[in-house]
Amino acid sequence: MNLKVTIQLATAFLTLGVFAQQPNYEAKVDSLMKLMTLEEKIGQTVMYGGGWDKTGPTVSTDNVKFIKEGNMGAMLNVYTAKATRDLQKIAVEESRLGIPILFGYDVIHGHRTIFPINLGMAASWDMNMIENYSRIAAEEASAEGLHWTFSPMVDIARDPRWGRISEGAGEDVYLGSEIAKAYVKGYQGDDLSKNNTILACSKHYVAYGAAQAGRDYHTVNMSEDELRNVYLPPFKATVDVGVETFMSAFNELNGVPTSGNKFTLRDILHDEWKFNGFVVSDYTSVNEMIPHGFAKDSIDAARIGMNAGVDMDMMGHLYRKFLKDLVAEGKVDEATINDACRRILLTKFKLGLFDDPYRYSDEKRQQETIYKPEFLKAAREAAAASSVLLQNNNNALPLDKTKTIALIGPLAKDEYHINGNWGGAGDRKGKSVSVFEGLQEFLKDNQIIYAKGCDIVKDDEKGFQEAIDAAKKADVVLLVMGEDHGMSGEAASRTNLKIPGIQPKLIKKIREAVPNKKIVLVLMNGRPLNLSEEISQVDAILEAWFPGTMGGSGVCDVLFGNYNPSAKLTFTFP
Repeated sequence: MNLKVTIQLATAFLTLGVFAQQPNYEAKVDSLMKLMTLEEKIGQTVMYGGGWDKTGPTVSTDNVKFIKEGNMGAMLNVYTAKATRDLQKIAVEESRLGIPILFGYDVIHGHRTIFPINLGMAASWDMNMIENYSRIAAEEASAEGLHWTFSPMVDIARDPRWGRISEGAGEDVYLGSEIAKAYVKGYQGDDLSKNNTILACSKHYVAYGAAQAGRDYHTVNMSEDELRNVYLPPFKATVDVGVETFMSAFNELNGVPTSGNKFTLRDILHDEWKFNGFVVSDYTSVNEMIPHGFAKDSIDAARIGMNAGVDMDMMGHLYRKFLKDLVAEGKVDEATINDACRRILLTKFKLGLFDDPYRYSDEKRQQETIYKPEFLKAAREAAAASSVLLQNNNNALPLDKTKTIALIGPLAKDEYHINGNWGGAGDRKGKSVSVFEGLQEFLKDNQIIYAKGCDIVKDDEKGFQEAIDAAKKADVVLLVMGEDHGMSGEAASRTNLKIPGIQPKLIKKIREAVPNKKIVLVLMNGRPLNLSEEISQVDAILEAWFPGTMGGSGVCDVLFGNYNPSAKLTFTFP
């Protein structure tokens, strides 16, 4: 920042009482915007991302250039205290006005300490637990330089084929609304100026969960009555508790893409609900108005998106490239861009980034915060509280600590898929506790007879006999089966809702081999599955979802009766 501009900015801020105890954020924003060029205002509406390699975060030279020019307001997929500090230093010390940038990341069900997937957490019906786990996620994320999470996903979903059902609260509107509020309270806390809070983002606005045939990014058609009574209430609930940001969705709604939908973005969100935060597009969802057939080209998409009410363009390049010309041509009013810029800057002031741009980037705090023992304890409790006992015939559960157990299945020793699709920055290479490791807390090694049996999806029965032999030797059979973590989440729709691969066949073979032994099935998956065959072949079924970092321990707490299973489904199983 040059000396002349520094003096101008300092004088303007002091005149408006910037350093007074009671902050007047709106006045500060107005003062700052008087110094900004149109290009710099547009720059606040631009979000680009970083990458990741073996040595840590990476950022392209183009993005560094945009930061220096004041042409980027936020960054995606960059975290750690050092990486965010280094980039923030460029923004603050090498750009003309020194405006700090926002760092956002997909902290969906935990940051480093991964909790059960959101559908699993919803099954706990425990708002205090959900708020507490969101608070832990905010503690860890903020300690690694992050200001913003793209969560909660509050879409009501009623089609189990849709992969993103794993990220929501299920099919009930009231429950979904209560859970949505708990997430926002956990992430944002009671004071955004504290450095252990992060911005929540209410997504995907709106009706994304109603995509036809459960196909991701697909079209949605519904009456306004259904929209207002089923899909809008959880979003309104987040506004009521002060959510700071919204994300526009990928889908179109009644022929109009939600990233170009003035009715939902301006008429409802701003005019009816009086939402004062800002709206970010989902990843290139402004661009995707072109394949939807709603925008004729990239310029047209930029025009539609900004005019409709999308304040920030995530990864689309469209606002940076085309908004200035659209203003010159009279197709976008400069006042519209001013409004978007003002909303984004206001959020940065609320976070305290203008007081101390580096307040979130403290390496000592990072080391002291991530994977705290109390966080891991909470994750273990959450895994137990989210596990749903679907069936328990013949008193198969709880397990007897004096018996031998045949532990069988592709997920029995898994430490990778257990974190789920949105595993954040969680360690998948040894930190997560598998069911096998959980069993070792309760049994001696000679009481556990392990056999993988088969893979999740590969059609290879070579391991069947070893699994059958293990079942014959043991007193009880414990199967740990389910989905690959990539089978749920974004762009992961399924038409076949059975347990995938040849796992059902292995279950059948084991039952035939040991017709009189108790068989317990633990499921790890991201959606409701069709278990119509399995319910007659096994005695007990425990739905553990993808239970996260401490999943194996939490699941075994339920299996051995240390925790009485209390979770209830929030979604109908087919």
